[in-house]
Amino acid sequence: MFGFTLCKLYICRYKLKSKLFTITNQYKQGGFMIKKNVIIIGAAGRDFHNFNTYFRNNESYNVVAFTAAQIPDIYGRKYPAELAGQLYPEGIPVYPEENLPDLIKKLNVSDCVFSYSDVKYQKVMSVSAIVNAAGANFVLLGPADTMLKSTKPVIAVGAIRTGCGKSQTSRKVIELLMDKGIKVVAVRHPMPYGDLNEQKVQRFAKVEDLEAHKCTVEEMEEYEPHVVRGNVIYAGVDYEAILRAAETDPDGCDVILWDGGNNDFPFYKPDLMITVTDPHRAGHELKYYPGEVTLRIADVVIINKMDSSSPDDIQLLRENIDKVNPTAVVIDGASPITVDDYSLIKGKRVLVVEDGPTLTHGEMKIGAGVVAARKFGAAELVDPRPFTVGRLSETFRLYPAIGTLLPAMGYGEQQLKDLEETINNTDCDSVIVATPIDLNRIIKINKPNTRVYYDLQEIGIPNLTMVLDDFMKKFNL
Repeated sequence: MFGFTLCKLYICRYKLKSKLFTITNQYKQGGFMIKKNVIIIGAAGRDFHNFNTYFRNNESYNVVAFTAAQIPDIYGRKYPAELAGQLYPEGIPVYPEENLPDLIKKLNVSDCVFSYSDVKYQKVMSVSAIVNAAGANFVLLGPADTMLKSTKPVIAVGAIRTGCGKSQTSRKVIELLMDKGIKVVAVRHPMPYGDLNEQKVQRFAKVEDLEAHKCTVEEMEEYEPHVVRGNVIYAGVDYEAILRAAETDPDGCDVILWDGGNNDFPFYKPDLMITVTDPHRAGHELKYYPGEVTLRIADVVIINKMDSSSPDDIQLLRENIDKVNPTAVVIDGASPITVDDYSLIKGKRVLVVEDGPTLTHGEMKIGAGVVAARKFGAAELVDPRPFTVGRLSETFRLYPAIGTLLPAMGYGEQQLKDLEETINNTDCDSVIVATPIDLNRIIKINKPNTRVYYDLQEIGIPNLTMVLDDFMKKFNL
């Protein structure tokens, strides 16, 4: 009896002395249940979703920290208590990923859960080596533990890399369904860079909603193309709450459309999975995580950008698709472009501004702006690097392979100012704006400029109309 009491006193003393290794006062199989301390490795998206779905109410684990990478300025804050739940009354801190080895040791961490996307397998296993060397387990959560089930039919659009054409594919699917009288509500993969409590559930139905929610350029690039077409789109942090809101949207909902981010697999269990591939980066479909997952689970695979790709790259992509998912329906597609004023391109020294994430961690070398410059006879692509300022100079240091293109980075007010100053500093005749939004609406460009537009165009059969007709019959829509 004395020994048992002493044991209890020791446990209480240990718990008070260090909050790092939580021990509950519940009995389990004749002894005390010890929680595993966990770090979630992420980039403000999948990491929060993995916590919400698997860890938030799971008394077997104690999430002691998030680490952040890829996105600037997202560390140094907390995942708030209001979202973290009753097991985390003080919230959960977010640290830079570079601190991971020290955090594992200082916080007595057992498991590290890798929770972000669009990274080479080499990068994934490099992080695994860091985690294992520090003494912890390296964990990847899969669809069974992280996908939520909807009460509505779900169509999910994913990709093997950032910048393949997910959003234009999502818009095409929505347009085809709306033409058949189907009410579609889109839900976008998270990009919560602001106040997480305020961003728990966000609904965008008009352009003014973008300003009301203080959206970054990266967020506007994803939401604006939907709302200007009359679509409702949801996003935020708590994707179960978002799903239930979308299912009961005041404008009605027959189908949920998951518009994926990067090359991640869906947060919702899809009834139809569409994966977009890119022959400009043929081979990447088998080299990046979790893009290969999206390829392997696809019901439909779209080979996009065939109009600007080489036959050899297209053939390699076809062979790789057949290798890992031979039963998928394969749709050939193009991404034709239009411009507002091609006279601002022909014979001009042009600065090409492209989508930021596509150029940075997406590693794209040929975007819609480059295609437009070539198609309409630009004299030269002007190198912006001698003219960059502030955060944009830092972006080029982090991603030197960007080359002579300018990424439209706008995660915060300072980055927007730096983008505006860099564009206006650049010695060029005109600017090609190849971002999905009108940059002139949010910054002042003092040079002649023209926008580039691009949409998915299917080639031959099978096509999305055939796929969606079968989907509608299956769910009696």
